[in-house]
Amino acid sequence: MSAQQPLTYHAFVELAAADPAVVGLVLKGSRAHDGMTTEHSDHDLYVVLADGATTDLTRFTGHRTPQLDLVIIPLAAFRTAGMPGFERYALARAAIVLDRLDGGIARILAAKARLDADEAFRNCGEWLDAYANSLYRSVKNDRDGHSLAARLDAADSVRFLLELLFALDRRPRPYNRYLEWELARFPLPGWDTGMLLAAADRISATGDVSLQRRLFARVEAAARRAGHGAVLDAWGEDLDLMRPHRRSRARWARTVQHLLPLECEHCRVQPDRTGGFRSGRLGLSIIGRPVYFFGHGTEG
Repeated sequence: MSAQQPLTYHAFVELAAADPAVVGLVLKGSRAHDGMTTEHSDHDLYVVLADGATTDLTRFTGHRTPQLDLVIIPLAAFRTAGMPGFERYALARAAIVLDRLDGGIARILAAKARLDADEAFRNCGEWLDAYANSLYRSVKNDRDGHSLAARLDAADSVRFLLELLFALDRRPRPYNRYLEWELARFPLPGWDTGMLLAAADRISATGDVSLQRRLFARVEAAARRAGHGAVLDAWGEDLDLMRPHRRSRARWARTVQHLLPLECEHCRVQPDRTGGFRSGRLGLSIIGRPVYFFGHGTEG
């Protein structure tokens, strides 16, 4: 196309659909998220070619304009795109324009939208440790009077927390632009979307230590329930700095009592004098209903 006649999305789709080498067309980005387009939105299109096929469409490789971005890719490479990688969420929520594989393109996208169990468990452990690390640094920096560092670490912790929560649900984390869109349509099980977003907003903006600790109490329960107690226990006494303190810690202990078997064949779990818990050789095994710690009380 000439500079006077730029290649449009609809013109390219018509061209590609007529080419037998094309087995799939997949639209990602804001055009694939209902209600998210603006006057600045372009069309981001994957053009999936049959493996080994030849086509004149390869002349558009790398095509990028304010109206149309093209990724021309063979089927084998498309199967692994974003697995893992930053592109995974974009493809998980992409819209299918053309599928010549009798649903094969749809199945590939569905696989990208769902982490397998081993991958999810491994990722959860890594994101949980990263979240705890940033939270610990934020609270410690706040204690020591480093307010900017505390806020920056708090903002970092929110990123790792979101990665963790989506991995617990075996989903890729959405880009920040689509976080509210995603949660409005596909809420995280056991989490109140409004409360979670409000907490993320406040912690990112202010580094509110009291809120960070209350949120961590909720995350700790969910993480232990999912089998990640060893990651948390590796932090040892440093967990005390992350958990709600004093009266808030007592409230945490009372609530977690409803989640824990205080006596079982393999462990003995009892409240200690600080309001926390000590446990036997298997550590804490948290079961039961979700706990919400987004109240506005202060720690005393």
